Amino acid sequence: MRGGGWFLVAAVSLVFPPLRCQNRSREETRTEFPRSAAAEADFCSFREKFHRNYELNTEEFNRRHLYFQDAIKRAAYLNSFPAAPHSAKYGINQFSDLSLNEFRDLYLRASADKAPPYSGEKREGLPAKFDWRDEGVLAPVQNQQACGSCWAFSVVEAIQAAHARAGSPLEQLSVQQVLDCSFRNQGCSGGSTVWALSWLNQTRVKLVPQSEYPYKAKTGICHFFSQSHGGVALKDFAAHDFSGQEEAMMGQLVSCGPLAVTVDAISWQDYLGGIIQHHCSSQHANHAILLIGYDTTGDIPYWILQNTWGTKWGNEGYAYVKIGGNICGKYDPCWFIYMYF
Repeated sequence: MRGGGWFLVAAVSLVFPPLRCQNRSREETRTEFPRSAAAEADFCSFREKFHRNYELNTEEFNRRHLYFQDAIKRAAYLNSFPAAPHSAKYGINQFSDLSLNEFRDLYLRASADKAPPYSGEKREGLPAKFDWRDEGVLAPVQNQQACGSCWAFSVVEAIQAAHARAGSPLEQLSVQQVLDCSFRNQGCSGGSTVWALSWLNQTRVKLVPQSEYPYKAKTGICHFFSQSHGGVALKDFAAHDFSGQEEAMMGQLVSCGPLAVTVDAISWQDYLGGIIQHHCSSQHANHAILLIGYDTTGDIPYWILQNTWGTKWGNEGYAYVKIGGNICGKYDPCWFIYMYF
């Protein structure tokens, strides 16, 4: 399997009167599907926690409850595999009332282009663990919301990390600018990190600060800036397929900085935390993310990936994936940035 990708799921949150989970009348429940008291309580708790205020006794309510029941069954299956220490756990999260198709269509919108296998030399003397969060070059975990913009986030986050590594103050750059303006990509409907990089490389467009071009979680009209406007421009980039070369990828991560990668994130709809060791089963890339570190000191060596689904997902917004066997598939551009002031 080459590369992987994620799908971004849009949380359904409609505005209705406050939830009332107890003391519901027979009239309210008469036309709903049969369900156990325990399942009813779990669904009620989920709706309260994630502010799902769809009306009771409606087709929407019943449909979401069925998807919720499917999520419980999926999690039970995913948790049934033999568990090593610190293995991933799966269960109820903000995506549990979405169908698999909705999750894919809303969140797993990255595509991975073919790239040549990495043929460079391996770096010797790598540290046993490394994390770019310790170097102060990463912005906090973001939330792309109901927009398939993971490809744009991974590109921008890698560039702003490289900018900070070069000695500039860490500054969040505009994801919306890439979302609106990157040709060949489709905004919130999906895109490719390589196409976005090629656009930046060919046009020498400068990424402006997020404060000047804020994120809206929807595709808009491209806002152009003059060449005299300040910003950060890409000088060059390289894209490689690291399948079967995870040690080489460690060297690139340490040498080049955080890497934009695409992974198979089909099972991440139910991910709660821990080290992912199985369940990357869609066989193709669908989600873009930022590879920021690794740790080989424990029983299970793992990669550290910064996601864009908010801090309530996974390990406070991060995913851990086992090193070895190309689990989930990673496809990585290394970044070289030239700063304009």
